[in-house]
Amino acid sequence: MNYLLRYFAATALSVSLSLSIQSKVSAEEAIEAVPLYTQQELLALIEKNQHLARVKADECQLVKDIEARAEIMALPSYQFLYGDMLAYAVCVDRNVELGLYYMKRAAEQGLAAALEQLGRYYDVGQLVQEDKAMAVTYLREAAALGNLNAQLRLVDVFNQGHGSPRDYEDAYRWLFHSAVADKKLHKRIQVALGELANKMPDSVVKRARLPI
Repeated sequence: MNYLLRYFAATALSVSLSLSIQSKVSAEEAIEAVPLYTQQELLALIEKNQHLARVKADECQLVKDIEARAEIMALPSYQFLYGDMLAYAVCVDRNVELGLYYMKRAAEQGLAAALEQLGRYYDVGQLVQEDKAMAVTYLREAAALGNLNAQLRLVDVFNQGHGSPRDYEDAYRWLFHSAVADKKLHKRIQVALGELANKMPDSVVKRARLPI
């Protein structure tokens, strides 16, 4: 009888230890979870404007992970993603103010896509009030980081008479030295640069065209 009691007690203890170990392993695995998208993968999705479509394709199962990486880990790519989700009600309730907050946090960390998007919003008055000065501020930062959309929009804004002539040379240089394969876009850039060149002294245009 004592033997059976000792046997059952040992068995219960073994099961208890096994469950405890499994619970501990599961907790450690949760802490060390692999990011749902690598930084490189998410940035590629953002560049192609496919980041929101990807979240939808994942059936909104990753919202909590995205929110954590935006809020707790403060990763700029995830801040941008979560900000867009909030602004356009993708898998979350719409909250434009909070969405813009996260976009701006991403921009403050130097994410070119966030800088370009905010510059575009201020240029056309989307989600925010139109403000050409703010548009130039954001677009200039994004253009300096090599964002082609920002470079072209910045030149367009200058051609519309906004901004300071002191910034024309940099804007011309960035766009002139951009590499573009699309023929239609290449032509559009050519026209925009020609218009901006008419606002600049020839010597400044020549200097802006010098190899970087």
